[in-house]
Order: sequence, then structure tokens, then C-alpha cells
Amino acid sequence: MAETDEIRGRAQGTAPVPLSVLDLVTVGAGRTATDALRTSVGISRLAESRGFHRYWVAEHHSMPGVASSSPAVILAHLAAHTDRIRLGSGGVMLPNHAPLVIAEQFGTLEAMAPGRVDLGLGRAPGTDGATAAALRRTDRLNEGADDFPEQLAELIRFLDDDFPDGHPYARIHAVPGPVQATSPGGVQSPHRPPVWLLGSSGFSARLAGVLGLPFAFAHHFSAQNTIPALDLYRESFRPSAVLDAPYALIGVSALATDDEKEARRQVLAAALNMVRLRTGRPGLVPTPEEAEAYDFSPMEREFVDSWNANVIHGTADEVRSGLDDLQKRTGADELMITGNAHGGDVRLRSYELIADAYGLPAPA
Repeated sequence: MAETDEIRGRAQGTAPVPLSVLDLVTVGAGRTATDALRTSVGISRLAESRGFHRYWVAEHHSMPGVASSSPAVILAHLAAHTDRIRLGSGGVMLPNHAPLVIAEQFGTLEAMAPGRVDLGLGRAPGTDGATAAALRRTDRLNEGADDFPEQLAELIRFLDDDFPDGHPYARIHAVPGPVQATSPGGVQSPHRPPVWLLGSSGFSARLAGVLGLPFAFAHHFSAQNTIPALDLYRESFRPSAVLDAPYALIGVSALATDDEKEARRQVLAAALNMVRLRTGRPGLVPTPEEAEAYDFSPMEREFVDSWNANVIHGTADEVRSGLDDLQKRTGADELMITGNAHGGDVRLRSYELIADAYGLPAPA
């Protein structure tokens, strides 16, 4: 079972709660996936040196501007470039995969980075319906989402290697995993990745509460549901061997720049990328210059205004104030910041500015 201190972080500097990073591995126009992954390494190392608690990578598919289709592969790469920061999925979309495969992947990651791997799970496809059908080899997509509690129970059984006698999978073991400790001469790590449930509505909030698991809510794209979902999680929570009290983090879209005007330019470009994605035209993240020259329709402009109202952006002090206000309103136990922009240098600078604004530890 997961130890509580593998879940709960400790606030650093003047931050009201632990701060963490959510990385979509965004690819800007004129850049490559290689560039984006190099940026991820740079941000993960900065986050580690400045006292951010964890660094998660999200699973997305068939989106040219998001190079995070394989979280386990990316996390292995980041594990090789960091030493202490927690690494995890925010999340792996469980219906897209066989539970045994996920248990094997994250058991391998745990062997690479003992005691610092998180397994965050979602039930959405992380893509459009056609791509989800290709991933799952079926067009019965609702069936996969409806079976999420059963898939979750199976995955946890594989992680703990405790299927009961007589179960069809009782003789099947996720390796690396606990079975190695019970084999002759076996020695196994005492850790296994803590399981988190992710959500943007009430389903996973309630399930996480009933199971006594930590919960991560996608405030960055479902802000209207944040407080209802967190309330439902806390009301549903039952103490477990994992947690004795609720623990909820929220994903927050935030971008800090040295100049307020530059922040507006950067978030406009990110919003144009979302416009294209939501209208079936996914592409690379445009440059701020392209976004400024773009002729938004009235409907697109309305979407941009609504989207950017949920993005905390501006100078470092403005972003700090916005994050503080959001934490007070939601009571979140942790803030996981995702900073989307065209250039990796802008994203890196944003996390640096936020760290400075909160007086997080200086890099060694």
C-alpha cells in the first residue's frame, strides 16, 4: 500500500499548499517533438531544484501540438534526468489499455525511480472518438468508460499481486512487482506507485472518495465543476489504508511572464490552438504573431474570452495572487500548474517566475 507521505506534499516558501507541474509536452509551430521533450527535461529539472512537489505528464492522442501520447516512456526519460521530484501520470487513460500493461509499465518505472512514481488514472479517452476506437480496437466506447471501476480494481490487484485463489488471473503477475519478493531469493522494493483518480466531473470524485484514494480535478478545462466535484469527493470520502483524510489537487492553467502584455499575447496563441482543436482542426501551437493576426469569428472570440478567463496569467505577482485566490476558494490541498505557450523558453521562464514569487528554494 502507498504510504501517506508519498501522497501528501509539503508547501515550500510562502506557497499556501504544495505546488506541482502538469506537462502536456506541447509542440509549437516551427518546433519538433524533440524540442518539446527537451523542454520537458528542462522544466522537470527546474521544478526539482525549486521545490515543486511532483511532475505529471498527461496522455493525449492524435493531437499534433501535444506530444504526450506515451506517458510511461516520457516518465522514464524524465527519471533519468532527475533525482528527487515525484514523477507520474496525469493521467493514464485506463480504458485505452489493459490493466496488466499499465501495472507492468508503472512497475518498471517504480524500479527505475523507487519511491517517487505516481499512477494517476482517468476514464476519458484523451482524444476524439475515432482515435479512441483505434486505440481500443472497438467502437463500443461507452462500455470501456462504464467498466472503469472494474478495470481499476483489476489494476490494483495486479499492482498488489493479490488476486484471490481461484481467480483466472491468480497465477499471472505484473513484473516488476511484488511477486519478485516471494520468489526464492527474491528482494522487492517496499514501494508501489500510489494510485490517484483524475476527473472533470463527479464520477471519479465520488469513486475516489468511496475508495479512500487521492483525487485530482481538471480545473484547467472544467472550472465550473471544480467546487461541486471537490465537495462530492470530500463528502464521499471513507478512510482507507491509503489515506485517513481526503487529499485533492487541482490542475491549474497559469502563465507568468516578465511583462503583462506578453502574457496576454502568449495565452491568446494557446487559446487559438484550443479553438482549432475544438473545431476539429488540431495543429501545432501557433506563434503569438499568428494569433494576433488571426481573424476570430464572433463565436471564436467568445470561446477565447471564456477560455482565457480560466487561465491565470500576467506578471509573477499577478499569477501568485490568482493562485492564492483559487486555493482559498476551492480548499485544494495542492496546485498542479500547467503553463501552455508556443515556446519552451516561455514555459520554463513561467515556472521560474512563479517559484521566485513564492520564495521557493533557490537552485543548488
